[in-house]
Amino acid sequence: MKDIALIFPGQGAQKTGMGKELFEQSSAARAIFERANTRLGFDLTDVIFNGPEEKLMSTAFCQPAIFTVSIAAFEAFRSSLKCSGVRVRYAAGLSLGEYGALCAAGVIAFEDGLDLIRQRSSFMEEAAQAAPGKMAAVIGFDNDRLQAICLEADCEVANYNAPDQTVITGQALKVAKAVEMLTAEGCRKVIPLEVSGAFHSSLMRPAAEKFAAILKPEAFRITDIPVITNVNARPQTAVNEILANLPKQICSSVQWVDTVRFIAAQGISDMVEIGPGRVLKGLIRKIDPSINVQNIQQPADIDALVFAS
Repeated sequence: MKDIALIFPGQGAQKTGMGKELFEQSSAARAIFERANTRLGFDLTDVIFNGPEEKLMSTAFCQPAIFTVSIAAFEAFRSSLKCSGVRVRYAAGLSLGEYGALCAAGVIAFEDGLDLIRQRSSFMEEAAQAAPGKMAAVIGFDNDRLQAICLEADCEVANYNAPDQTVITGQALKVAKAVEMLTAEGCRKVIPLEVSGAFHSSLMRPAAEKFAAILKPEAFRITDIPVITNVNARPQTAVNEILANLPKQICSSVQWVDTVRFIAAQGISDMVEIGPGRVLKGLIRKIDPSINVQNIQQPADIDALVFAS
C-alpha cells in the first residue's frame, strides 16, 4: 500500500471548460456537478463549461466552481482502480483549496462545503468593497528583507507559496509603496495580481468575524485523514481547531511552503494535485524537488498515475 497526500488548488486555477471531460466520462464526477447545481439553485455547471469568462472569474462563481471541479476529480479518482493501491495519509489545499481537502478527507460533506464557500466568498467580497486593496507576487527576493519592507510599508504577507515566491497584500497605496521599495532594492520581478481585494490580510477581518459566526460544529468531524491547515501548517486533530482556523485563514498568511515540508517530513514522497491547473506542482518542485507530484484534471490523468513502490 502506497501512502500519498492529496492537495487541492485555490482561486486563480479556474478556466472556462474545466472538468468537462470528467463530467462526460465519469458518472461519479457528473453526480458532483449535479449536486452542486441543486444545492446552489442555479446551473453552476453551465457557467463552468461555457462562461462567460468574466462571470467565472468573479469570486462568487470561481470559488464554488473550483471546489466543485476538484471534488468531481476526487470522486472520479476514488471510484477508480488506481485508488485501491494507495492510502491517503494527509490532505491539504492552498487557501480555497483547504475546503477541497476537508471534503476529500471526509471532514465536511460536499453540500456543507458549498454552503461555506458561498458565504465565505460573499463575506470576502463585502470586505473588499468596504476596504479596497491589492495583491502582488514577489519573485526571487529574500523573505526576511521582504517582511521588513512589508512592515515599513504597512502591508502584509498573504502567501508563502515557494522559497522564491511570496505574495504581498494590503491597501493599494501601501502595496504600491512596498513594490517601489522592492524595485529599488533590485527585486527582479513583481507581478500585480488580478484580484478583487486584499485577501489574507487584516482588511479581511470583518469577513473572518462574520464567517466565524456561521460555522456550526455539527457540520465537521475528525477522520483518519488529517487536514493540514494553512494557518500554521499543522494537522488539525479536533473540531474546535478547525472552527478556529477557518476564519483565521481568511485574514492570515497561507503557510504553503511549511505545509509541503511538514507532509514530506512525515515520509510522504507522492502527492496528487486534484482539480484544475498545475500551479501546486510547480510550487512543490521549488519547495522539494524530490516529491513526485501528479495531477488529476481529467479521466486520462487517473489512468496515467504511477506511484513509486
